[in-house]
Amino acid sequence: MKNFGVFCGGFSSEYEISIKSADTIIKNFPKEFRIFKIIITRKGWEAEIDDSFVFFDLNDASFICNGARVIIDCGIVYIHGNPGENGKIQAYLDMKNIPYLNSGVLASSLSFDKWYCNQFLKSFEIPVAKSIFLRSEFEITSDQIKEELGLPVFVKPSDSGSSYGISKVKTQSEIEPALKKSFAEGGTTIVESFLDGVEVTCGVYRNIDGIQALPLTEIVSENEFFDFDAKYNGKSNEITPARVSEEVKFKVQERAKYIYSLLQLRSIARIDFMIVNDEPFVIEVNTTPGFSSASIVPQMLACHGTSITDFWRQIINAELGI
Repeated sequence: MKNFGVFCGGFSSEYEISIKSADTIIKNFPKEFRIFKIIITRKGWEAEIDDSFVFFDLNDASFICNGARVIIDCGIVYIHGNPGENGKIQAYLDMKNIPYLNSGVLASSLSFDKWYCNQFLKSFEIPVAKSIFLRSEFEITSDQIKEELGLPVFVKPSDSGSSYGISKVKTQSEIEPALKKSFAEGGTTIVESFLDGVEVTCGVYRNIDGIQALPLTEIVSENEFFDFDAKYNGKSNEITPARVSEEVKFKVQERAKYIYSLLQLRSIARIDFMIVNDEPFVIEVNTTPGFSSASIVPQMLACHGTSITDFWRQIINAELGI
């Protein structure tokens, strides 16, 4: 019986969401495999066994369970943010020759950084919002931002997760506080022009039949945008399937599958779009989308008529051939 490890926790503000995602995966994982929660913090790595925690040995990816040493055969990296969504845990697993279900190091690192990912996609003529990339909050003035992008704009960490440090800025006086908020979460910031349209998101994964697109979810936030409260505290309506035409649905799903292929993604990804005049603009690519009971991908699977257990079984079969 293969031993899977779900690597969760991490160093970002989305630590608790990562734990909840791991719990949902473990609860619904195919019973023909054993699965363990591996929690990563800045203090160290531990395996959770029956509500207690034991040392995780990085030398051979093992830990002691009920007096016996368990070695992890396969990994699932489910850290939202550093050091999982950006590919660092995947690099460790690669060095240890441990297969995993996630996108690889390069794909994870590239898609994690909003600026670099969007510039890569833009080179393939995929529509993205006009934006400015900043390495310091003092690199540009609010006058320059307003002149180049207009108002409103979105200010968000480029190299961090997608739930914290984000602001919708309507007035010039709000730009400086928004930059400070963003740089508190990440080392770089992206300022994006406002796209006025319908926000949808598309889950994409691969099974033995090829790349599959799940039903679209339309996001109608009670807040200014799809922030942490909207995602995880019920401050949004997530409508699955999305209220869009068949033509727009097809266009979004095909574009999502194309992006999945371009970035050489693996397992599950969720790609967010803003539909403006029937044209899907990419907002961002998520290689570790939320998987808690309140998250969007499980809603998509329910609409599709696919159980979470069968979903992971399909991915294991496609990615690992077991």
